[in-house]
Amino acid sequence: MAGFGNEKIETDLKATEEASAASSDIANGEWTEEEEKRVTRKIDLHLVPLVTVLYLLCFIDRANIGNARIQGMQEDLDLQVGFRFNWALTIFYIPYLLVEVPANVALKWIGAKIWIPFLVFGFGVCSLCCGFVTSYQGLYAARFFLGVFEGGTMPGIAFFLSCFYKKHELMTRVGFFISGSSMAGAFGGLLATGLSKIPAWGAESMRIAQWRNIFFFEGIITILAATLGYYLMPKGPDTATFLTEHERFIAYERIQREHKEQSAEKATVDDVARGLLNISNTLMALGFFFCNATVQSFSLFLPTILRDLGWNSTKAQLLTVPPYAIACLWSIFVSWVSDRIKKRGLLIIIHGFIAMLGYIILITIDPLRSNIKYMAVFFSAIGAFPIGPFFLGWGLNNAAGPTIRAVASGYIVSIGTFGAVLATWTYLPKDAPLFYTGHKINIGCQSGLIGISMMALAYVYWENKVRREGKRDHRLEGLSEMEKIKLGYRHPEFRYVD
Repeated sequence: MAGFGNEKIETDLKATEEASAASSDIANGEWTEEEEKRVTRKIDLHLVPLVTVLYLLCFIDRANIGNARIQGMQEDLDLQVGFRFNWALTIFYIPYLLVEVPANVALKWIGAKIWIPFLVFGFGVCSLCCGFVTSYQGLYAARFFLGVFEGGTMPGIAFFLSCFYKKHELMTRVGFFISGSSMAGAFGGLLATGLSKIPAWGAESMRIAQWRNIFFFEGIITILAATLGYYLMPKGPDTATFLTEHERFIAYERIQREHKEQSAEKATVDDVARGLLNISNTLMALGFFFCNATVQSFSLFLPTILRDLGWNSTKAQLLTVPPYAIACLWSIFVSWVSDRIKKRGLLIIIHGFIAMLGYIILITIDPLRSNIKYMAVFFSAIGAFPIGPFFLGWGLNNAAGPTIRAVASGYIVSIGTFGAVLATWTYLPKDAPLFYTGHKINIGCQSGLIGISMMALAYVYWENKVRREGKRDHRLEGLSEMEKIKLGYRHPEFRYVD
């Protein structure tokens, strides 16, 4: 018993010494590289799967209209008349693009822990409601409110992650969570196939079957995920309960030091203006516009394109899965590569050419060679899907100051949403089954984003050169330490990522 008592005393003393050492490290503001890696791994395991699932559900609830269309919704709601289906797609993006910047400013005020689960819960309810509409007008209304809630989700999650990760850690994580869009395409096709086979159920006055099951059950899943997300999502690195006190200090302090900012700063009108009127952010937003036009048109019309190549609805649904699955895995891998080599613009240019090749094949190959055209779909997917995370991650890397970063995230995605509006009109019924016009528009979009990337790289190289030569040092004259921190990306020591 005496030996046991001595062992307990020694254990308690050791724990006390470790706690004192941790407190000392906090006081000295120092930590080891291994400690930082351990903190990053814990953040990865807790946050990345969570936000990836939330965004996967966001994209499923947005794009499942394409799956529902070929499962009977078009006939039941008279969407085959004129351009009614295209208008159902467009109406979603009108509020979507208007709310993105205000939503991220609201996130900065309210906090991600409440705001992001609230948005997810809201679009889950809207998706569920799509299963009960009885006219195309009702579908328009449900899609409008779906856009209201989904608008702030992607930029909100991106900003949230930027509060936890350094510049050359962020791209991998942004790429992983946005890969939810390609995973959504894969799961969406499988889910739609399975859910549409559920026998009719519900009240006699409102039977739920086929395409209605797709909206109803996917909406229920989203609502449950949002509720769980509220309890799992931390307010910030300094309050994350899955970290120890010393780990919270490391998680918080390492971001403040790299970004030269204070995360608790209040949002001001000047910060919002700098987030909007910024050359880097504007170029990223324009690039995202061209990228989004391709990604959204691919997601919304792929089931229709494949069906019009000669396959029935069920086979067309299932054939949407492999391109999305490959694009998802490739997006994650190439985002990791981007962080390893610390390059953004070069990889965007390469992937733009890959996506362009896919659409060129779709136009030039004989219409009867459907298998070759299906192969081209893979090129389009693996080329286009990684580009959105690249532009968003690149923009966040080159925006400093928490409010400026929040505005930049919303602004880039907001301008990019105009590309999604364009996407809803790229594939029109009159162009079926070859859809040459839509393919040509996407070739033009890839050319546009390649040009924007080249311009952005030229600007980054020039601005970094100017700062190395000390030609921005005058910005520090007469400023207090707090005012210097407030400079954010305008600080002479800040370096843009290329």
